[in-house]
Amino acid sequence: MTDPTASEPAITNKDWKSYIARVWQRKCPRCGNGDLFISRTKLAAACDSCSLRYRREQGGMTGQLYLAAVITQIFAASMVGIIFIFTDWTPAFSIPFGLTILALFGYWLLPKTTALWVCIEFMTDVGNREKWALEDSSDSDV
Repeated sequence: MTDPTASEPAITNKDWKSYIARVWQRKCPRCGNGDLFISRTKLAAACDSCSLRYRREQGGMTGQLYLAAVITQIFAASMVGIIFIFTDWTPAFSIPFGLTILALFGYWLLPKTTALWVCIEFMTDVGNREKWALEDSSDSDV
């Protein structure tokens, strides 16, 4: 177990890159073995390999909703700008087209923002030296 009073950072540059790479592959940020999702968009309760709980509290995924909303709004504004500047489409065509593309983008984005938010929460807890986040599977009581 790492000493909480140690002066070295809890997360190194190499660590956060590996955490993000793991969740991008839909795997547990801590061990990289357990599946993050039980279906395309349904987050698992915990890692089946190291028992890391992905949602520890009610409302813990609110940040993921904000993250998805911001990214989707930026994408929508960009799409409207591109359609307006580079096409001569009528509103009767461009609105249904834009809404369809936006819905597909949102469906594609949802598991990515969920995985990224699980990673952000995990890295924050590792950075704060939370005992449960630093435990490996052999030390875990869960």
